[in-house]
Amino acid sequence: MKTAMTREERYTMMIETPVSKLIPKLAVPTIISMLVTSIYNMADTFFVSQINTSASAAVGIIFSVMAMIQAIGFTLGMGGGNCISRTLGNRDDEKAERIAATSFFTALAAGILMAVGGLSFLEPLVRFLGATETIVPYAEDYAKYILLGAPVMMGSFVMNNLLRSQGYAFYAMLGITTGGILNMILDPIFIFGFHLGISGAAIATVLSQCISFMILFVQCSMRKGCIRLKITKFTPSAAMYGQILHAGIPSLCRQGLASLAAIALNVAANPFGDAAIAAMSIVNRYMMFINSAMIGFGQGFQPVCGFNFGAKRYDRVLESFWFCLKVAIVLLTSLGAVSFLGARGIMTVFRREDLEVIDIGTFAIRCQCLTMPLQAWIIMSNMLTQSIGYGFRASIVAAGRQGICLIPALLTLPGIFGIRGLQISQPVSDVCTSLIAAVIVIGILKELKEKVEEQKNLSKKTMD
Repeated sequence: MKTAMTREERYTMMIETPVSKLIPKLAVPTIISMLVTSIYNMADTFFVSQINTSASAAVGIIFSVMAMIQAIGFTLGMGGGNCISRTLGNRDDEKAERIAATSFFTALAAGILMAVGGLSFLEPLVRFLGATETIVPYAEDYAKYILLGAPVMMGSFVMNNLLRSQGYAFYAMLGITTGGILNMILDPIFIFGFHLGISGAAIATVLSQCISFMILFVQCSMRKGCIRLKITKFTPSAAMYGQILHAGIPSLCRQGLASLAAIALNVAANPFGDAAIAAMSIVNRYMMFINSAMIGFGQGFQPVCGFNFGAKRYDRVLESFWFCLKVAIVLLTSLGAVSFLGARGIMTVFRREDLEVIDIGTFAIRCQCLTMPLQAWIIMSNMLTQSIGYGFRASIVAAGRQGICLIPALLTLPGIFGIRGLQISQPVSDVCTSLIAAVIVIGILKELKEKVEEQKNLSKKTMD
C-alpha cells in the first residue's frame, strides 16, 4: 500500500509537477467539496419547496445567515490556508502550525458568539433579513437549528481549507462529501418521515455538518505529514490575525457581501410577494451550485499558486493562472448554454405547482447565463490576487460581484424596471465586476512577467 507523502515530497510535487497535471489532480477533490457544500442548501431548497412557496422562500431568507457562517469560516480557513501554503513554500513548519491553530480555534469561538447572538434576537433577525408575515414562522423554525450548528460549520470550513492548502485535497473532500450525502438522505426522512417540516431540513443539515466536522478533525489530527491542530499553538496576537485576515479578507468580501446581497435581494423582492422571493432563492441556489464548481477549481489552483509564489517560481504562477482561466471559460460557457436551454425545466423541478415562481425564475436564470463566461475571469482573478498575498486588490475584486456592483443594482434597478430590474441585477453586476478585475489583474500579471524576465536575465549572467 502506498504510504502518505512526507512534507518534502509534497513540496517537490507542488513546485515541479507540470501544472496541467497538478492542478486537475488538486482541483477535482476541491470541486467535489464545493459542490457538496452547495448541495447542503440545494437539498434543503428542493425538499422544503415541496411543502409550499412560503417555506421555500424561508430557506432563501436564511441563506444570508448560512452565507455569513461560510464567510467567517472561509475568511479564517482560506486566509490561514493561503498563509500556510506560502509558509510551507518557505519551509517554516512552526509558523504554519501556529497559523492553523489560530484559524481553527478562532472559528469555533466566532461560531459560538454568532449562535448566542442570533438565537437571542431570532424574530427581529428574520424580519430584518426580509421575511414577510407568512414567511416568518418558517424562517424562525429553520434558523434556530442553523445557528446552533454555527460553531461546527465554521470549524469544518476552516479544516477543509487547511487540508486543501497543504495539498490534501482528497481528504478534505472526504469529510465534506460524506456530510453532503448524509444531508440528502436525512432531509426527506426528517421533513416527511418524522413530520418535522422545515425544522427537519435544518436538523438534517446540522447533523450532517457534525459528521463532516468529526471526519475532518480526525484527518487534521492523524494524517501523516499534516499540520496538527494543537491548542498550545493558538496564537491570538494582532500580528497573527493581521496575516490571516490580510489573506482571508477577500473571502470575507466575497462570502460576507453575498450575505448582504442576499438580504438586499430579499428586501428588493419583498414588494413582488412570496413567489418572487422563492423564485430568486431557487435561482441563487442553482447558480451558486454552478459557481461553486468554479470556485472549487480555483481552490485547486490556489495552493499551487501560493507554493510557487513562496518558492519564487513566478513562471509557474503565470502558467497556472492562464491554464485555469482557459479551462474555466470553456466550462462556464458550456454550463451556461445548457442552463439557458433548460431554465424552465430547472425551475419546474423545484416548484412544479407554482407557475409564477417558474416564470420569474426562468427569465432570471437565462439572464445570468448570458454573463457566465465573465465569471471565469472574475473568479480566477480573485484567486490569483488572494493566493499571492495581494489582499487589498483581491478584496476589491471579490467585493465587486456580490457587493460594490450588485447591491446598488438591487437597490435601483427594481425601482426603474420593476421585477425585470430584479432579474437583471446580477448580470449587470457581472459586467461591471469583470471590468474592475481587468483593471486590477492586468497590472499584477505585468509585475509577475517582469519578475520572470529578471530571473531569466540573472540566470544568464550567472551562467556567463
